[in-house]
Amino acid sequence: MTELAAADRPLHDLATRLLAVAERGLPKMLLPEGTGFVFTRAGRPAGDGGWSLEQRGTSNRYAAITALGARFLPADRQRAVLGGRTAEEFTGLLVERLPGVDNLGDAALIAWAAAETGHPKLSDALDRVAALDVPGRPQYTVEAAWVLSALAAARGTLDVEQRLAAARDRLLRARIGGSPLFPHATGHGLNAWYRDHIGCFADQTYPLQALARAHASGDDPEALAAADACATRICALQGDGGQWWWHYDARRGTVVEGYPVYSVHQHAMAPTALLDLAEAGGTDFGEPIRRGLRWMTEVPELSGTGATEPMILDDLGVTWRKVYRGDPKKAVRAARGLSTRVVPGLRLGALDSFFRPTAVDRECRPYEFGWMLFAWLGSIRQGAPFGPDRANATAPQATDPEADGR
Repeated sequence: MTELAAADRPLHDLATRLLAVAERGLPKMLLPEGTGFVFTRAGRPAGDGGWSLEQRGTSNRYAAITALGARFLPADRQRAVLGGRTAEEFTGLLVERLPGVDNLGDAALIAWAAAETGHPKLSDALDRVAALDVPGRPQYTVEAAWVLSALAAARGTLDVEQRLAAARDRLLRARIGGSPLFPHATGHGLNAWYRDHIGCFADQTYPLQALARAHASGDDPEALAAADACATRICALQGDGGQWWWHYDARRGTVVEGYPVYSVHQHAMAPTALLDLAEAGGTDFGEPIRRGLRWMTEVPELSGTGATEPMILDDLGVTWRKVYRGDPKKAVRAARGLSTRVVPGLRLGALDSFFRPTAVDRECRPYEFGWMLFAWLGSIRQGAPFGPDRANATAPQATDPEADGR
Protein backbone atom coordinates (compact mmCIF):
# COMPACT_ATOMS: atom_id res chain seq x y z
CA MET A 1 0.00 0.00 0.00
CA THR A 2 2.58 2.42 -1.28
CA GLU A 3 0.58 5.66 -1.15
CA LEU A 4 -0.66 4.99 2.38
CA ALA A 5 2.94 4.31 3.45
CA ALA A 6 4.06 7.58 1.89
CA ALA A 7 1.24 9.55 3.51
CA ASP A 8 1.38 8.00 6.98
CA ARG A 9 3.74 5.14 7.75
CA PRO A 10 2.13 4.23 11.10
CA LEU A 11 -1.26 3.94 9.37
CA HIS A 12 0.27 1.73 6.69
CA ASP A 13 1.56 -0.49 9.48
CA LEU A 14 -1.90 -0.47 11.08
CA ALA A 15 -3.55 -1.52 7.82
CA THR A 16 -0.99 -4.30 7.43
CA ARG A 17 -1.69 -5.41 10.98
CA LEU A 18 -5.44 -5.42 10.38
CA LEU A 19 -5.07 -7.51 7.23
CA ALA A 20 -3.09 -10.07 9.24
CA VAL A 21 -5.88 -10.10 11.85
CA ALA A 22 -8.39 -10.75 9.07
CA GLU A 23 -6.46 -13.70 7.69
CA ARG A 24 -6.05 -15.07 11.20
CA GLY A 25 -9.68 -14.62 12.14
CA LEU A 26 -11.57 -15.76 9.06
CA PRO A 27 -10.64 -19.47 9.28
CA LYS A 28 -12.04 -19.47 12.81
CA MET A 29 -15.37 -18.21 11.44
CA LEU A 30 -15.79 -21.04 8.93
CA LEU A 31 -18.55 -23.55 9.46
CA PRO A 32 -17.21 -26.99 10.48
CA GLU A 33 -17.58 -28.41 6.96
CA GLY A 34 -15.91 -25.35 5.42
CA THR A 35 -18.81 -24.56 3.09
CA GLY A 36 -19.88 -21.27 4.64
CA PHE A 37 -19.37 -18.79 7.44
CA VAL A 38 -20.96 -18.12 10.78
CA PHE A 39 -22.98 -14.98 11.37
CA THR A 40 -20.79 -13.77 14.24
CA ARG A 41 -18.18 -14.58 16.86
CA ALA A 42 -19.34 -13.16 20.18
CA GLY A 43 -16.94 -12.60 23.04
CA ARG A 44 -17.56 -13.25 26.71
CA PRO A 45 -15.12 -13.02 29.63
CA ALA A 46 -13.09 -16.14 30.33
CA GLY A 47 -11.86 -17.23 33.73
CA ASP A 48 -8.24 -16.34 32.92
CA GLY A 49 -9.08 -12.70 32.31
CA GLY A 50 -9.20 -13.13 28.55
CA TRP A 51 -12.06 -13.78 26.16
CA SER A 52 -13.97 -16.82 25.06
CA LEU A 53 -15.48 -16.54 21.58
CA GLU A 54 -18.72 -18.28 20.68
CA GLN A 55 -19.80 -18.87 17.08
CA ARG A 56 -23.41 -18.05 16.31
CA GLY A 57 -25.62 -18.53 13.27
CA THR A 58 -24.75 -18.76 9.59
CA SER A 59 -24.86 -16.23 6.77
CA ASN A 60 -24.79 -16.63 2.99
CA ARG A 61 -24.41 -12.86 2.78
CA TYR A 62 -21.27 -12.81 4.83
CA ALA A 63 -19.87 -15.78 2.93
CA ALA A 64 -20.29 -13.94 -0.38
CA ILE A 65 -18.66 -10.77 0.94
CA THR A 66 -15.76 -12.82 2.25
CA ALA A 67 -15.31 -14.43 -1.18
CA LEU A 68 -15.34 -10.98 -2.80
CA GLY A 69 -12.46 -9.89 -0.59
CA ALA A 70 -10.51 -13.13 -0.38
CA ARG A 71 -10.17 -13.37 -4.15
CA PHE A 72 -7.44 -10.71 -3.98
CA LEU A 73 -5.21 -12.99 -1.90
CA PRO A 74 -2.72 -15.38 -3.54
CA ALA A 75 -4.32 -18.79 -4.16
CA ASP A 76 -2.65 -20.53 -1.22
CA ARG A 77 -3.88 -17.87 1.18
CA GLN A 78 -7.36 -17.99 -0.34
CA ARG A 79 -7.41 -21.68 0.52
CA ALA A 80 -6.24 -20.97 4.06
CA VAL A 81 -9.12 -18.51 4.56
CA LEU A 82 -11.81 -20.48 2.71
CA GLY A 83 -11.43 -23.98 4.06
CA GLY A 84 -9.13 -25.34 1.35
CA ARG A 85 -10.94 -23.68 -1.56
CA THR A 86 -10.05 -20.80 -3.81
CA ALA A 87 -12.46 -17.87 -3.98
CA GLU A 88 -13.73 -19.17 -7.31
CA GLU A 89 -14.38 -22.64 -5.87
CA PHE A 90 -16.00 -21.23 -2.75
CA THR A 91 -18.22 -18.95 -4.82
CA GLY A 92 -19.30 -22.05 -6.73
CA LEU A 93 -20.73 -23.49 -3.53
CA LEU A 94 -22.76 -20.32 -3.02
CA VAL A 95 -24.02 -20.29 -6.59
CA GLU A 96 -25.21 -23.89 -6.26
CA ARG A 97 -27.38 -22.96 -3.29
CA LEU A 98 -28.90 -19.90 -4.97
CA PRO A 99 -32.22 -21.65 -5.82
CA GLY A 100 -32.90 -21.77 -2.08
CA VAL A 101 -31.85 -18.15 -1.43
CA ASP A 102 -34.88 -15.91 -0.98
CA ASN A 103 -33.22 -12.63 0.04
CA LEU A 104 -32.36 -10.11 -2.66
CA GLY A 105 -29.22 -8.85 -0.94
CA ASP A 106 -27.81 -12.34 -0.47
CA ALA A 107 -28.52 -13.25 -4.09
CA ALA A 108 -27.01 -10.01 -5.41
CA LEU A 109 -23.79 -10.51 -3.44
CA ILE A 110 -23.47 -14.09 -4.65
CA ALA A 111 -24.02 -12.93 -8.24
CA TRP A 112 -21.44 -10.18 -7.76
CA ALA A 113 -18.92 -12.76 -6.51
CA ALA A 114 -19.82 -15.02 -9.45
CA ALA A 115 -19.13 -12.16 -11.87
CA GLU A 116 -15.81 -11.28 -10.26
CA THR A 117 -14.59 -14.89 -10.19
CA GLY A 118 -15.80 -15.76 -13.67
CA HIS A 119 -18.26 -18.44 -12.61
CA PRO A 120 -19.86 -20.23 -15.60
CA LYS A 121 -23.32 -20.00 -14.06
CA LEU A 122 -23.26 -16.22 -13.75
CA SER A 123 -26.33 -15.94 -15.99
CA ASP A 124 -28.27 -18.27 -13.68
CA ALA A 125 -27.14 -16.25 -10.67
CA LEU A 126 -28.39 -13.02 -12.22
CA ASP A 127 -31.66 -14.69 -13.15
CA ARG A 128 -32.17 -15.50 -9.47
CA VAL A 129 -31.53 -11.86 -8.62
CA ALA A 130 -34.09 -10.79 -11.22
CA ALA A 131 -36.66 -13.23 -9.83
CA LEU A 132 -36.30 -11.70 -6.36
CA ASP A 133 -36.14 -8.09 -7.55
CA VAL A 134 -39.79 -7.56 -8.45
CA PRO A 135 -40.22 -4.49 -10.72
CA GLY A 136 -41.84 -1.56 -8.97
CA ARG A 137 -41.36 -2.98 -5.49
CA PRO A 138 -39.30 -0.84 -3.10
CA GLN A 139 -36.10 -2.40 -1.87
CA TYR A 140 -33.64 -1.61 0.87
CA THR A 141 -31.07 0.81 -0.54
CA VAL A 142 -28.12 -1.37 0.43
CA GLU A 143 -29.54 -4.35 -1.44
CA ALA A 144 -30.47 -2.23 -4.45
CA ALA A 145 -26.86 -1.02 -4.54
CA TRP A 146 -25.54 -4.59 -4.46
CA VAL A 147 -27.77 -5.40 -7.44
CA LEU A 148 -26.14 -2.56 -9.39
CA SER A 149 -22.63 -3.63 -8.35
CA ALA A 150 -23.34 -7.20 -9.48
CA LEU A 151 -24.62 -6.02 -12.85
CA ALA A 152 -21.67 -3.67 -13.34
CA ALA A 153 -19.29 -6.55 -12.63
CA ALA A 154 -21.15 -8.76 -15.13
CA ARG A 155 -21.19 -6.12 -17.85
CA GLY A 156 -18.12 -7.39 -19.65
CA THR A 157 -19.48 -10.95 -19.79
CA LEU A 158 -23.22 -10.72 -20.39
CA ASP A 159 -25.69 -8.28 -21.92
CA VAL A 160 -27.14 -6.70 -18.79
CA GLU A 161 -27.62 -3.16 -20.08
CA GLN A 162 -31.38 -2.96 -19.63
CA ARG A 163 -31.28 -4.34 -16.10
CA LEU A 164 -28.27 -2.21 -15.20
CA ALA A 165 -29.97 0.97 -16.40
CA ALA A 166 -33.04 0.18 -14.29
CA ALA A 167 -30.92 -0.56 -11.20
CA ARG A 168 -28.90 2.61 -11.68
CA ASP A 169 -31.98 4.79 -12.19
CA ARG A 170 -33.66 3.31 -9.12
CA LEU A 171 -30.76 4.40 -6.92
CA LEU A 172 -30.64 7.89 -8.37
CA ARG A 173 -34.40 8.32 -7.95
CA ALA A 174 -34.25 7.19 -4.32
CA ARG A 175 -32.65 10.46 -3.24
CA ILE A 176 -34.97 12.99 -1.67
CA GLY A 177 -35.13 16.43 -3.24
CA GLY A 178 -31.70 17.88 -3.95
CA SER A 179 -29.91 16.04 -1.16
CA PRO A 180 -26.85 13.99 -2.14
CA LEU A 181 -27.59 11.36 0.52
CA PHE A 182 -29.67 8.22 0.26
CA PRO A 183 -32.55 7.06 2.48
CA HIS A 184 -32.84 3.56 3.89
CA ALA A 185 -35.19 2.29 1.18
CA THR A 186 -35.82 3.11 -2.47
CA GLY A 187 -39.51 3.76 -1.83
CA HIS A 188 -42.19 3.88 0.83
CA GLY A 189 -43.47 0.84 2.68
CA LEU A 190 -40.39 -0.82 4.14
CA ASN A 191 -39.84 1.67 6.98
CA ALA A 192 -42.09 3.22 9.58
CA TRP A 193 -43.37 6.58 8.32
CA TYR A 194 -41.34 8.50 10.88
CA ARG A 195 -38.09 6.96 9.61
CA ASP A 196 -38.58 7.38 5.87
CA HIS A 197 -36.15 10.31 5.90
CA ILE A 198 -33.36 8.39 7.65
CA GLY A 199 -30.41 6.71 5.93
CA CYS A 200 -27.63 4.85 7.70
CA PHE A 201 -23.95 4.94 6.79
CA ALA A 202 -24.23 1.78 4.70
CA ASP A 203 -27.04 3.45 2.75
CA GLN A 204 -24.40 5.95 1.60
CA THR A 205 -21.31 3.83 0.99
CA TYR A 206 -22.84 0.99 -1.00
CA PRO A 207 -24.74 3.24 -3.44
CA LEU A 208 -21.76 5.52 -4.01
CA GLN A 209 -19.58 2.46 -4.58
CA ALA A 210 -22.11 0.92 -6.98
CA LEU A 211 -22.55 4.15 -8.95
CA ALA A 212 -18.78 4.60 -9.19
CA ARG A 213 -18.45 1.05 -10.48
CA ALA A 214 -21.26 1.60 -12.96
CA HIS A 215 -19.33 4.56 -14.34
CA ALA A 216 -16.03 2.66 -14.40
CA SER A 217 -17.65 -0.17 -16.34
CA GLY A 218 -19.50 1.95 -18.89
CA ASP A 219 -18.84 5.71 -18.83
CA ASP A 220 -21.70 7.22 -16.84
CA PRO A 221 -20.80 10.77 -15.73
CA GLU A 222 -24.16 11.28 -13.99
CA ALA A 223 -23.63 8.20 -11.84
CA LEU A 224 -20.09 9.30 -11.01
CA ALA A 225 -21.28 12.79 -10.08
CA ALA A 226 -23.92 11.36 -7.74
CA ALA A 227 -21.33 9.10 -6.10
CA ASP A 228 -18.94 12.01 -5.71
CA ALA A 229 -21.62 14.25 -4.19
CA CYS A 230 -22.58 11.60 -1.64
CA ALA A 231 -18.94 11.01 -0.70
CA THR A 232 -18.27 14.73 -0.40
CA ARG A 233 -21.14 15.11 2.04
CA ILE A 234 -20.34 12.19 4.33
CA CYS A 235 -16.71 13.28 4.42
CA ALA A 236 -17.76 16.82 5.36
CA LEU A 237 -19.83 15.34 8.20
CA GLN A 238 -17.06 13.03 9.47
CA GLY A 239 -16.38 13.33 13.19
CA ASP A 240 -13.37 15.15 14.63
CA GLY A 241 -11.98 11.80 15.75
CA GLY A 242 -12.41 10.27 12.31
CA GLN A 243 -15.79 8.73 13.12
CA TRP A 244 -18.07 7.72 10.28
CA TRP A 245 -21.46 8.53 11.74
CA TRP A 246 -24.38 6.11 11.66
CA HIS A 247 -27.68 7.89 10.87
CA TYR A 248 -28.35 10.78 8.50
CA ASP A 249 -31.33 12.89 7.47
CA ALA A 250 -31.40 12.02 3.77
CA ARG A 251 -33.52 15.11 3.00
CA ARG A 252 -31.14 17.64 4.49
CA GLY A 253 -27.77 15.89 4.35
CA THR A 254 -27.20 16.17 8.09
CA VAL A 255 -26.36 13.79 10.93
CA VAL A 256 -29.30 12.56 12.98
CA GLU A 257 -27.49 10.24 15.39
CA GLY A 258 -23.79 9.48 15.33
CA TYR A 259 -23.63 6.26 17.32
CA PRO A 260 -22.81 3.46 17.15
CA VAL A 261 -19.44 3.91 15.48
CA TYR A 262 -18.68 0.59 13.79
CA SER A 263 -15.15 -0.72 13.31
CA VAL A 264 -16.05 -2.06 9.88
CA HIS A 265 -16.95 1.43 8.72
CA GLN A 266 -13.59 2.74 9.86
CA HIS A 267 -11.27 0.06 8.52
CA ALA A 268 -13.20 -1.34 5.54
CA MET A 269 -16.51 0.05 4.27
CA ALA A 270 -15.54 3.71 3.98
CA PRO A 271 -12.13 2.86 2.48
CA THR A 272 -13.50 0.43 -0.10
CA ALA A 273 -16.23 2.82 -1.29
CA LEU A 274 -14.02 5.91 -1.37
CA LEU A 275 -11.08 4.09 -2.97
CA ASP A 276 -13.40 2.67 -5.64
CA LEU A 277 -14.68 6.19 -6.26
CA ALA A 278 -11.18 7.60 -6.72
CA GLU A 279 -10.19 4.73 -8.97
CA ALA A 280 -13.29 5.34 -11.11
CA GLY A 281 -12.20 8.94 -11.68
CA GLY A 282 -13.90 10.69 -8.76
CA THR A 283 -12.47 12.80 -5.98
CA ASP A 284 -9.58 11.43 -3.92
CA PHE A 285 -10.72 11.33 -0.28
CA GLY A 286 -7.47 9.93 1.06
CA GLU A 287 -7.33 12.14 4.13
CA PRO A 288 -10.82 11.20 5.45
CA ILE A 289 -9.94 7.53 4.84
CA ARG A 290 -6.81 7.94 6.94
CA ARG A 291 -8.66 9.78 9.71
CA GLY A 292 -11.23 7.01 9.84
CA LEU A 293 -8.61 4.27 9.97
CA ARG A 294 -6.76 6.05 12.78
CA TRP A 295 -9.87 5.74 14.97
CA MET A 296 -9.18 2.02 15.33
CA THR A 297 -6.33 2.69 17.75
CA GLU A 298 -7.22 6.21 18.91
CA VAL A 299 -10.82 5.82 20.07
CA PRO A 300 -11.84 9.17 21.59
CA GLU A 301 -15.05 7.70 23.03
CA LEU A 302 -12.99 5.52 25.36
CA SER A 303 -10.26 8.00 26.30
CA GLY A 304 -10.61 9.33 29.80
CA THR A 305 -13.12 6.65 30.81
CA GLY A 306 -10.61 4.37 32.46
CA ALA A 307 -11.22 1.81 29.71
CA THR A 308 -7.99 0.30 28.43
CA GLU A 309 -9.58 -2.33 26.23
CA PRO A 310 -8.33 -2.23 22.61
CA MET A 311 -10.60 -2.58 19.60
CA ILE A 312 -8.10 -4.92 17.89
CA LEU A 313 -7.24 -8.29 19.44
CA ASP A 314 -4.51 -9.73 17.27
CA ASP A 315 -4.14 -13.14 18.88
CA LEU A 316 -7.89 -13.84 18.78
CA GLY A 317 -8.23 -12.62 15.19
CA VAL A 318 -11.02 -10.12 15.93
CA THR A 319 -11.78 -6.45 15.88
CA TRP A 320 -14.53 -5.57 18.33
CA ARG A 321 -17.62 -4.54 16.46
CA LYS A 322 -18.58 -1.09 17.70
CA VAL A 323 -18.63 1.63 20.34
CA TYR A 324 -22.17 2.55 21.31
CA ARG A 325 -24.31 4.31 23.88
CA GLY A 326 -25.79 1.31 25.65
CA ASP A 327 -29.15 3.09 25.75
CA PRO A 328 -32.14 0.77 26.33
CA LYS A 329 -33.87 -0.30 23.11
CA LYS A 330 -31.78 2.21 21.12
CA ALA A 331 -33.77 5.03 22.68
CA VAL A 332 -31.57 7.86 21.43
CA ARG A 333 -31.78 6.71 17.83
CA ALA A 334 -35.55 6.35 18.02
CA ALA A 335 -36.02 9.73 19.68
CA ARG A 336 -33.85 11.56 17.18
CA GLY A 337 -35.41 9.79 14.24
CA LEU A 338 -38.89 10.84 15.32
CA SER A 339 -37.92 14.36 16.37
CA THR A 340 -36.13 15.15 13.10
CA ARG A 341 -39.13 13.90 11.16
CA VAL A 342 -41.30 16.47 12.91
CA VAL A 343 -38.73 19.27 13.28
CA PRO A 344 -35.84 18.90 10.81
CA GLY A 345 -32.50 19.59 12.46
CA LEU A 346 -33.71 19.05 16.04
CA ARG A 347 -30.96 17.20 17.91
CA LEU A 348 -32.20 16.73 21.51
CA GLY A 349 -28.67 17.37 22.68
CA ALA A 350 -29.42 16.55 26.31
CA LEU A 351 -29.52 12.87 25.36
CA ASP A 352 -25.74 12.96 24.85
CA SER A 353 -25.23 13.66 28.55
CA PHE A 354 -27.45 10.83 29.71
CA PHE A 355 -26.28 8.17 27.26
CA ARG A 356 -22.56 8.51 26.64
CA PRO A 357 -20.98 6.28 23.96
CA THR A 358 -18.60 4.29 26.15
CA ALA A 359 -19.90 0.73 25.69
CA VAL A 360 -18.05 -1.79 23.48
CA ASP A 361 -19.86 -4.47 21.48
CA ARG A 362 -17.58 -7.49 21.74
CA GLU A 363 -18.35 -9.45 18.62
CA CYS A 364 -16.87 -9.75 15.15
CA ARG A 365 -18.48 -10.81 11.87
CA PRO A 366 -16.90 -12.34 8.74
CA TYR A 367 -18.07 -9.65 6.34
CA GLU A 368 -16.03 -7.09 8.27
CA PHE A 369 -12.86 -8.88 7.22
CA GLY A 370 -14.17 -9.61 3.73
CA TRP A 371 -14.60 -5.92 3.04
CA MET A 372 -11.26 -5.19 4.69
CA LEU A 373 -9.46 -7.45 2.21
CA PHE A 374 -11.52 -5.91 -0.60
CA ALA A 375 -10.65 -2.37 0.53
CA TRP A 376 -6.92 -2.65 0.90
CA LEU A 377 -5.99 -5.36 -1.60
CA GLY A 378 -8.65 -4.91 -4.27
CA SER A 379 -9.00 -3.07 -7.52
CA ILE A 380 -12.00 -1.85 -9.44
CA ARG A 381 -10.47 -3.33 -12.60
CA GLN A 382 -11.73 -6.85 -13.23
CA GLY A 383 -8.96 -9.41 -13.35
CA ALA A 384 -6.37 -7.14 -11.75
CA PRO A 385 -4.15 -9.53 -9.80
CA PHE A 386 -3.99 -8.67 -6.13
CA GLY A 387 -5.12 -5.12 -6.68
CA PRO A 388 -2.09 -3.30 -8.15
CA ASP A 389 -3.99 -0.02 -8.48
CA ARG A 390 -5.22 -0.11 -4.90
CA ALA A 391 -1.81 -1.15 -3.63
CA ASN A 392 -0.42 1.96 -5.20
CA ALA A 393 -3.02 4.26 -4.05
CA THR A 394 -39.31 -10.26 -3.10
CA ALA A 395 -42.20 -12.23 -2.97
CA PRO A 396 -39.88 -13.13 -0.15
CA GLN A 397 -39.71 -10.48 2.53
CA ALA A 398 -36.53 -8.43 2.44
CA THR A 399 -34.22 -8.55 5.44
CA ASP A 400 -33.34 -5.09 6.73
CA PRO A 401 -29.56 -4.68 6.21
CA GLU A 402 -29.42 -2.18 9.08
CA ALA A 403 -30.38 -4.89 11.54
CA ASP A 404 -26.90 -6.39 11.32
CA GLY A 405 -24.92 -3.21 11.12
CA ARG A 406 -24.62 -2.48 7.44
